Amino acid sequence: QEGLADRLGTVLTAAVVDGDQGKEYRLPVEEEIAAAAAAEAELTSAFADIPFAVPREQIGEDAKRNTWCVQYGIRRFADLFSPRQLLALAAFLRWTRGVSTEMRSLSYDPTWVEGCVAHLALVLDRLVDRSSMVCRPEAPERGGAARGVINTFSRFALPMFWDFVECVPASDRSGGYPGASEWVAKVAEHTLKAQGGSPPTVIKGSATRHECRGFDAIITDPPYYDAIGYSVLMDFFHVWLRRTVDGLSPEIDEVFREPLGPKWSHETNDGELIDDASRFDGDRTRSKQAYEDGMFRAFLACDRALKPDGRMVVVFANKQPNAWEALVSAIIRAGFVVDGSWPIQTEMSNRTRALSSAALASSVWLVCRKRPETARPGWDNQVLAEMRERIGIKLREFWDAGIRGPDFVWAGTGPALEAYSKHPVVKKANAAGELMSVSEFLRAVRRIVVDFVVGRVLSHDGDSEAAAGLDDVTTYYLLHRYDFGLKDTPVGPCILYAVSCGLSDHDLADQHDILQHTGGQVAEEEGDEEEGTGDEEATEGTGNTVRLRDWKARRRPSMGYDPAVDSARARAAAVQPSLFPEDDRTPRPSRIVPLIDQIHRLMHLWSGGDVVKVDEYLELRALRRNRLFAQVLQALIELAEVASEERSLLEKLSNHGKERGAVAEDPRRFLPGLGDNSSTEGS
Repeated sequence: QEGLADRLGTVLTAAVVDGDQGKEYRLPVEEEIAAAAAAEAELTSAFADIPFAVPREQIGEDAKRNTWCVQYGIRRFADLFSPRQLLALAAFLRWTRGVSTEMRSLSYDPTWVEGCVAHLALVLDRLVDRSSMVCRPEAPERGGAARGVINTFSRFALPMFWDFVECVPASDRSGGYPGASEWVAKVAEHTLKAQGGSPPTVIKGSATRHECRGFDAIITDPPYYDAIGYSVLMDFFHVWLRRTVDGLSPEIDEVFREPLGPKWSHETNDGELIDDASRFDGDRTRSKQAYEDGMFRAFLACDRALKPDGRMVVVFANKQPNAWEALVSAIIRAGFVVDGSWPIQTEMSNRTRALSSAALASSVWLVCRKRPETARPGWDNQVLAEMRERIGIKLREFWDAGIRGPDFVWAGTGPALEAYSKHPVVKKANAAGELMSVSEFLRAVRRIVVDFVVGRVLSHDGDSEAAAGLDDVTTYYLLHRYDFGLKDTPVGPCILYAVSCGLSDHDLADQHDILQHTGGQVAEEEGDEEEGTGDEEATEGTGNTVRLRDWKARRRPSMGYDPAVDSARARAAAVQPSLFPEDDRTPRPSRIVPLIDQIHRLMHLWSGGDVVKVDEYLELRALRRNRLFAQVLQALIELAEVASEERSLLEKLSNHGKERGAVAEDPRRFLPGLGDNSSTEGS
């Protein structure tokens, strides 16, 4: 509220100086405070001879709220900078513009003038990226001082930070102009070498409208559904580039004619392809349809542009099932068959997005060819059988190559798509007139991949049959525990795993008590946290990280019981009340009891010291005769930390079951209503 009322200010809290042991920190002196305050009075004159003056263009918003600084009253791009930062940038901008005037006065060729100023404009934009109030100190090494300045776009967002750092723009230290110049020079040198002497032809235009023909290959890295509002964020650079290169050439002036970059045009039904409901008056259905139709039109243009035997390569790294469904639907609808795929590690492991979100480390590269016009509709049973045959070999290859986590789920999607995409449509054999949707097919693929991973956990050889019959919640638990342990984890991959198991993260948190939100983001400045034992209770939160609940924290009285046995327990409790806790006497609505719930219930019973109750529970659930119970128990032992209480309990339960062998006779199994419930193995 204070920010929206323009009542937020800044206070200089520390000065960073070079000392004998590196960077040192001290309170600012009066002259430093005065210098920072004096800058504001100079801004008007500093921008007087700069086109469009101080950058007061409005910061845009999108449906993902990537520019949440606006919520704090930072509405204009100038608001992202302190007065001193704006004053410094105005000086660099003015001298950059002066280069073209000087070069023309010396009769340089216009091409050289344009090229030099273009490179210097990029240097200035790099300086701008490290000269905003979104910049902050880089995390120090253990026991050391901060190493540098984290730039504005360390993530794809314009956030609000309470504490920020001002770099010295003329310094050759982190964030300074000399370093920015060096980086741009390196990129220029690298790209010149990469092109091998053959300059490319660059065509600016819409992907849905070009009329080129005769290509051998088209390689595209398309928009990632609703992941990032690039055009909203790129306006941060657009406003500075526009002021830097204004008047450089008629072509450049035309590109920067508008104050902000292009978004979506309702008049032409074209523009940036992203599922952003804010561009459609908040209508999510219209936004999603516009994205899918736009992708289809772009791929259709690719189909027309390719030779008959040409290939289209699509690079995709989105984690969302909806994004994949939209992409695959557009590819198939445009007339392509996916006939090859590779997961390729293309992302930097130290980038903020890799550390604080569910972004994939590998991009999946889909190779597509034109579908023959003679292709006929397929049948779902045949397509699924062919898919299962093809995917098994590829999954083993990807696993042996070290691909894990969400990457593995999407890596397995590519090889499965040929069976489906080689048909224009796939009919359902057992439902006349109905078609198998892309969503249904990909759901089946994800489940096969999930069963493969769980099979690895249970049997170490990837035998998906090992996971046959395993309930969804336990499947999810093993997936999560195998990949992330008990530490805080970005919610994105957890949502993917949940969807693959036919669940949602909300189901797992609220209904099943498996997950808990721990709040806050994974700090991008810090390294990976050491995996905890899980014995400690994590603080409940509402942020974008979650963790598995430790067995100790799962205390719901209903955990591990099913309706049939609950009813029997209630009847038995009437005979011998002392044998049953009061909270466990009431029958509950019918539901499947996850195996992980049963194991955690056994752990609670064992830790309570009553072996008789453990035997009773094993008997009521027929767990000693349950193949999956023994396998999951052993997998949990291997996943638990060595010498932890959890591992000790699991080992004791395992040894207890082996020692008893056959089911022990217990008089309570013959209590009324209990004797006929030992066959509830399906739970």
